[in-house]
Amino acid sequence: MDIKRQIENEDIFLGIELGSTTIKAVLNDLNNHPIEEGTFSWASNYENDIWTYKLEESVFGLQKAYANLKEKVKNKYGVIIRGFKAIGISGMMHGYLIFGKDGNLLTPYRTWRNTMTKEASVFLTGLFHYNIPQRWSIAHLYQSILRKENHIPDITFMTTLSGYIHWILTGEKVLGIGDASGMFPINFSHKTYDADMIQAFNTLISEHSVTWRLQDILPKVLLAGSEAGKLTANGALILDPTGDLKSNILFCPPEGDTSTGMVATNSLSPKTGNISAGTSDFAMLILEKSLSAVYPQIDINATPAGHLAANIHCNHCTADLNAWVHIFEEFAEAIGHTISSTELYSLLFHKAIKGDADCGGLLAYNFYSGEPIIGVDDGRPLLTRSFNSNFTLGNLMRSHLFTAFAGLKFGMEILQINEKLTFNRIMAHGGIFKTPHVAQDILAAAMNTPISVTPTASFGGAWGIAVLAAYTYAIKEHNTNKSLDNWVDQDVFKQQDIVTVDPDPEMVAGFNTFYQRYIRGLPIEDALAKYMS
Repeated sequence: MDIKRQIENEDIFLGIELGSTTIKAVLNDLNNHPIEEGTFSWASNYENDIWTYKLEESVFGLQKAYANLKEKVKNKYGVIIRGFKAIGISGMMHGYLIFGKDGNLLTPYRTWRNTMTKEASVFLTGLFHYNIPQRWSIAHLYQSILRKENHIPDITFMTTLSGYIHWILTGEKVLGIGDASGMFPINFSHKTYDADMIQAFNTLISEHSVTWRLQDILPKVLLAGSEAGKLTANGALILDPTGDLKSNILFCPPEGDTSTGMVATNSLSPKTGNISAGTSDFAMLILEKSLSAVYPQIDINATPAGHLAANIHCNHCTADLNAWVHIFEEFAEAIGHTISSTELYSLLFHKAIKGDADCGGLLAYNFYSGEPIIGVDDGRPLLTRSFNSNFTLGNLMRSHLFTAFAGLKFGMEILQINEKLTFNRIMAHGGIFKTPHVAQDILAAAMNTPISVTPTASFGGAWGIAVLAAYTYAIKEHNTNKSLDNWVDQDVFKQQDIVTVDPDPEMVAGFNTFYQRYIRGLPIEDALAKYMS
């Protein structure tokens, strides 16, 4: 009854995240506990040599996820959602989303998965003395300029997926600093884009007869807790075409999935970190100071409050694992046995944990495209083994769980060995952790460090952005003077149950054996790309 009253009184918060395979809407109560979630499944398309999503599908999926949430709440509590205290939008970071003066999309959305900007990435990294990965928006922009693409003169606005959805719902061209830090480098003293690097870029593109200035096409940068606009009447109808939803609802700054992952795992203070595992995976590790060198495998991003964080980003994590699970789902249907997705994953994951320590000699790569952190320009999913490998169901699934985290290990070793960094706590979140003590145990072995999860781990970034919406509301309505990290730690996670596992020595040794095989076999990927284009 208390939850029903909160919904009726609009004492609730909404978080929506547009992930790579799922658009998720999570409803939180006044204590930041998730009440219910709605989802919509979607997938990227490979069209004209570009990984992309259709923007109209992002809006359609947004509506479907919200409608799914609304229907579940109505069925469970007998209440129609009509308003919220605050709303937040999160989405996949990076990529290339550019618009003309009439708000028209100038070229299909190019996602973080594309590895088509190597020339620009290398040049800008040298120009700025700051790592600019291929997936960053500025790398896509400069590569388009180098290619003399026709749309360049018409650009008036460039943003991310979360920034786009926020824009059509509120009319505001803004971005949270975490998401913005994956578009262009941030000056961490001034908490906005680096002015010297912007000037260097403007000078660079003037040689290409570009008439606009970079600062005029980037979204405004906002810190966590800032008011980022309100839901317009048109935005309310976009989100809920039935007309039940009120307008004039407060929004927090739109954020990227790295930022919402930090919030969702209470990893906002120095020497804490989190790992987010989905179609891609990444580790966000909060730093006390800048790194001693520029590493092409390590991004520098911002927390939602604008603090320094190292980002180890891998383009691939669970996509190929999911494909194998779907094969077994299809087999189950073929023999007339219906099994839920949750049951199937649990069954296969428990088989994996009982496999041989090193996966019985199996080797798997999960590359659907290039994997820059490993140095693979154009990848292919692959499973291979020797004639005497122990080819069992457990080892098959174990190899795909091992390879899901192998790229993270590659980046983590740089921080552990080169920078001598250690972390007090690393939290993990994502749907892969729904089955207890499987992916969590394997990740602890891969990182050779304790890994913790919470009951909200599977709600992911949608829950995290709902928490950020609540923080903005707390500042506006309750004048809280707590910093984001203190507020999240004391007001959100105080009553959270945390489950921590230490790395098992036998599993660590087995993972290291697999990892050595993984590194030695990488030339196979180059050959596949060459001969199986």
